[in-house]
Amino acid sequence: MQVLVRDNNVDQALRVLKKKLQREGIFREMRMREAFEKPSVKRAREKAEAVRRHRKNARKQMQREGLIAPTPKTVR
Repeated sequence: MQVLVRDNNVDQALRVLKKKLQREGIFREMRMREAFEKPSVKRAREKAEAVRRHRKNARKQMQREGLIAPTPKTVR
């Protein structure tokens, strides 16, 4: 992974790097590897993630087809 530092702006380069690492899932993987995860717990977690992904994709598909209304964006 590579990040360019422009005009000696290291702070901005660090922000860009952290964003790239977050998008790649590096921080999440580091957290997962800190401690041993039993195989049964790993299977349950992966199955739950797959179910969540499937439901999210199905919801997006239904919104594209107009079967359900899109979820309103929250204002912060």
